[in-house]
Amino acid sequence: MNPNYDYSNDVLEQPGIVYIVDDELEIRDSLKWLLESPDYRIEDYESGETFIAQFNENVPSVILCDLRMPGMSGADVQDHLLKRHINAPFIFITGHGDVPQAVEAFKKGAVDFIQKPFQQKPMQELVRRMLERAREMRRRRIQLDANRSLIEKLTPREQQVLERIVNGRLNKQIADDLGISIKTVEAHRASIMDKTGSGTVADLMRVVVKSELFPKISATLAEAIAGLPSMTAEAGLPHTKENEEHMRRMDQARVAEEEARARAEAAHPGLSTLPDLPATLDMRR
Repeated sequence: MNPNYDYSNDVLEQPGIVYIVDDELEIRDSLKWLLESPDYRIEDYESGETFIAQFNENVPSVILCDLRMPGMSGADVQDHLLKRHINAPFIFITGHGDVPQAVEAFKKGAVDFIQKPFQQKPMQELVRRMLERAREMRRRRIQLDANRSLIEKLTPREQQVLERIVNGRLNKQIADDLGISIKTVEAHRASIMDKTGSGTVADLMRVVVKSELFPKISATLAEAIAGLPSMTAEAGLPHTKENEEHMRRMDQARVAEEEARARAEAAHPGLSTLPDLPATLDMRR
């Protein structure tokens, strides 16, 4: 899985599934008729148990579930999916007397509830919006898993080096932190770049940010990184000459700043913490 690949088109091409879970056949048939569309597939189930047995968490989906059913109630179905860390948009079907239960369901993450009798246009619009949300959630999950899988390829020592890179530490500082030589640090950095498919620190930091494994990275830093041109094309397109020239100039500026800081560090050997550097230096030097 390529973390720099844009998976949004793949996810958008999936038709998605609208699940209808209700013990009353008339309700299921009514909803299927109201929601019929070429943009998604509809599956209906008469119980929470049969739905859970057939539910496909790998496809963007929306769940319409009756709150009151024999056996597993709608709340039980919701609890089961939450325990499995499934966050597909969940919409409850309720009667007039189910408002307190619906409020409780909202607290657990239900996105909406619909009351009988149903109105076609509001129902269609709600399902359309929730399916768009489901596709976006699925796209983000794929990206998250792809970037985390790259981080997990690193050895424990490489992860220690990466943590210090994320915190803006220089090679010499990392070597001192870990009690290893600068050449060993450089070798680890090159291996990290290779394993994560990164051409520059900006590429690497995108992997780090999107993995969500480093919560201390600030939102400001993440936004700055997202705005940098990438040496690795993120949508499978070739990198532009304009962006390459921009990265070359940024790398040159980074080298000059690193040399200045190295001189300052030599002049003040007791100085152990330096401000963060821009995430643009090619780590393979």
